[in-house]
Order: sequence, then C-alpha cells, then structure tokens
Amino acid sequence: MAVARTMLRIGVYAMSGVGLAAIAVAAAITVPVTAPPPLASIDNGARAVNRSGMPALSRFQARDGTELAYRRYKPQKDGVREVAIVIHGSAGSSIAVHALAQALAARGVETFAPDIRGHGGSGTRGDIGHRGQLADDFADLVAMVQAARPGAPLVLLGHSSGGGFALRMAGSPVGRAFARTVLLAPYLGYREATNRPGSGGWAAPDMPRIVALQLLQSAGIACCDQLPVIAFAVPPGSEKYVTTAYSFRLLTGFGPSRDFRSDLAGATSPITAMIGAADELMQPENYQSTLGERVQVKLLPGVDHMGIVADPAALSSIADVVVGAGAGT
Repeated sequence: MAVARTMLRIGVYAMSGVGLAAIAVAAAITVPVTAPPPLASIDNGARAVNRSGMPALSRFQARDGTELAYRRYKPQKDGVREVAIVIHGSAGSSIAVHALAQALAARGVETFAPDIRGHGGSGTRGDIGHRGQLADDFADLVAMVQAARPGAPLVLLGHSSGGGFALRMAGSPVGRAFARTVLLAPYLGYREATNRPGSGGWAAPDMPRIVALQLLQSAGIACCDQLPVIAFAVPPGSEKYVTTAYSFRLLTGFGPSRDFRSDLAGATSPITAMIGAADELMQPENYQSTLGERVQVKLLPGVDHMGIVADPAALSSIADVVVGAGAGT
C-alpha cells in the first residue's frame, strides 16, 4: 500500500510539471535489485570458522520491545578488566566474529557479540523498523553491558561495515562510554579511496533506486525505505544463514555516517584501524591517508578480508590492542 500511495503521489507530481523526473523515479523504484555472483574468498572465509565452543544466543530487550540476539563470551583468565563489544560485517552475524570473540575471551576480555537488527537472530532479515533504529539498539546494548559489568572499561570493535558502524557510534553520544575503538578493515563509504572498485565484487548496490529514494526523501515523501537497494555476493540457498540484501533504511543505518569524517570528529577516545595487507575488498595502503593522523593504522601482512577476524596472528595482534585499553595503552 505504501508503494502504491507513493506511485499516486508521483503521478500528481507528473501532472504538476515535473513529469519526466517523477517517471524516472518511479522506474528506478520498480527495477529489482540484482545479486552479484558469489565471492568465493568471503564464502570460504565464513565457512572456515570453527564453531566449537560458540555460546548459545542470549537476548536483551530493545526499547521498542523487540528481543535482540547476542553471544556472551566469558573471560577464560583473571586479571583483565576490559570488556569488548564486537560488531560483525555486512550480511553476517555474530557467528562471523566467533573466532575473534573467543580469542579475546582467552586473553581475559569478556566479550559481547550482537546480531545487529536485520541479521542473524535479531528482527527481520535485511530490514529495520525505521531510520536511526540501529543507533537506538546499540545504546540499549551498551546499557545492558554496563549493567552486567559496572565500571569496566569498554572497547568497541567492528569489522567491515560493522567497522564503519563502530566509528559512527564512537562519534555519537554513546561513544563516550568506550575507552578505545578498534576498526577492522572498516568500510568508510563507497566514495572513499579505501574501497576497491566495485567493493571487490562483494556488493551490488542499485544506484538508480538509491538515488530515487534519496530524491523522495528530499521531497518529504517518507515511504519505500523498506525496499531492497543492495545485494551481496553470497551463494544461492544461503538465506538461512546470512542476510542476502539490505533495505534502504538498513543500508543507511549500518555503516558510517554519510561522511565518516563527522564521526571521526565526534569521537572522544583513541581509535585504531587494523587492515589485512592482502584484503581483497579494501585498499589497505589508502587507510592512513584517508583516516589521517587522528587514527593509528596497522597493516597485517598476509591477511585478507575475512582473515582479520579468523587468522591466529591477526587475532593476537587485535587482542594486544584491546588488553590494557582502559589504561590508555
């Protein structure tokens, strides 16, 4: 019904002198999103995750009443005060960061790995309820973690799109809760020099539809945000395990702000970016110049995009940054 009403309103615009533009918008909205061919390196990396010792999903209640999923990794040694929140990347879930969460717990860092709404066991796959909902969810998650571990220094980590989202949250009011933010091969925006052309074949955005929805938004027509606008290079039949496409409102919510520099300017705690030198989706050599001196950038030799959350050497390097973050090290 919402789409039908929008088409009617577009028709009214057409009759009032902006017909060609309105017809172009309507055409862009009706063209379906097309998935790219599966990307073997990402699929193989995801399948290689050893799921032994993975904790069952727990739930916390978001402010809208929805029960959102997360995994809690208890520390396996004493003496470390830090608590980590680890955000998975696009299309994935907490399963994708299991090896990282497990490695942090082995170093004594209690770790919480949520399924971001629209992924895994949280909400409707590929969609959220409204713009800004992920920020609300994250604030509710932080409150839950703080209640569970009062006074503990918090460290925020995010991988890929989750890295962009982590930077966005670091620059928001809730970011003041964190002693450090660690970005793992972060997605900073499609225009940035840190991306390989076409995101290395991982994502296929429907740019005409995205532009059309942005035009509708600018015109004050707040509907159709639920339409899918980007599809990912996941294998056919994987819908049970991953999120294959994002709606417009999920796409605009999960990642950095439109210009990540505003997030960076708002962040109050130290930020470290870590990228595999063999990353096939990103251009590792461009991170330092893109992020500037505000961010400490570390390149990890021989590590690819999924390897940064699975390779033992990479996990050890990440844990070194996290442990002691509360003391400013």
